Amino acid sequence: MRLVVAMAAVALSGVPAAAQSVAEFYAGRQIIMIVGSTPGGGYDTQARLVARHLGRHIPGHPTIVVQNMPAAGSLAATNHMFNIAPKDGSAIALVQRGMLLIKNWNPASVRFDLGQFNWIGSINREVALSVSRADAPVKTAQQLFTTEVITGATAGIDPEITPRLLNALIGTKFKLVMGYPGLTEIVLAMERGEVEAVGDWSVSSLKAARPTWLPEKKINLLLHIALRPDPEFAHVPFALDFVKNAADRAVMELYLTQKTVARPVLAPPGVPADRIAALRAAFAALANDRQFLADGQKAKLDVDPVTGAEVDKVIAMITSASEETAQRLQKAVAQDR
Repeated sequence: MRLVVAMAAVALSGVPAAAQSVAEFYAGRQIIMIVGSTPGGGYDTQARLVARHLGRHIPGHPTIVVQNMPAAGSLAATNHMFNIAPKDGSAIALVQRGMLLIKNWNPASVRFDLGQFNWIGSINREVALSVSRADAPVKTAQQLFTTEVITGATAGIDPEITPRLLNALIGTKFKLVMGYPGLTEIVLAMERGEVEAVGDWSVSSLKAARPTWLPEKKINLLLHIALRPDPEFAHVPFALDFVKNAADRAVMELYLTQKTVARPVLAPPGVPADRIAALRAAFAALANDRQFLADGQKAKLDVDPVTGAEVDKVIAMITSASEETAQRLQKAVAQDR
């Protein structure tokens, strides 16, 4: 009898993980949510909001634990998720949206294929602003074309890539100071007077990190950066309106496509399909989760979850862009680097 019991235990221990139901797999488990940005910024704040609520919608109700991996503007995190992270559904990541196009300006460092990731969703869509200190010499969009403005930058993410692209395509005069670990440090540098501007600051991040700056007019709003205008910032000049020809517009639109999935959440390739379906369904459920939405409102975060299926469409648009447009984007970003 003992032998029969022992053999049964061995047999059960050898059952492959794929034979488990989703609820059985996640019950009592932690999901690691890697954030490819520094603590305290917009991505980090929104990741922690999601982590507090997502587990309630996943069968088995796992705990979500956030870990920061900010190196190289999310490049380290994205490479990690593709090549190293477990492919069983126990690891997801929120990466900076610049990863969607990074192969256009840093192909040698890319160790992933966008089309092979499992896209869980995006925490929101995004509108960004170019802003300057209230006392900066550049206070209007028009002055951006005639007067140099010093802006902090982190390699490979929006505060670097957007001003470079604006310089190349519409003729602005952003002067980039590189070397800041992330947006949090750039904003602190602007407060200290080391730099005068942020070339691309997501509105959700701005409202979360410095909630008084917009209502108290502590910054000048220079440009409104988005694929489509946002009525809230209709009074701020729209960057796409300054593009001079169709070819340049195609480049700018390709770049701005990423803002429609501004906070992309992914899982590695190879995760069992039923677990991906559960993660995507759980993420989509956040859009109607009153606790999640109230928590986001309390934290002054713009949350508008985008489904995994919608992210798939954006990824398809990016991966199918014409070679000419992709090369023009690469050339524009590489200018003065």
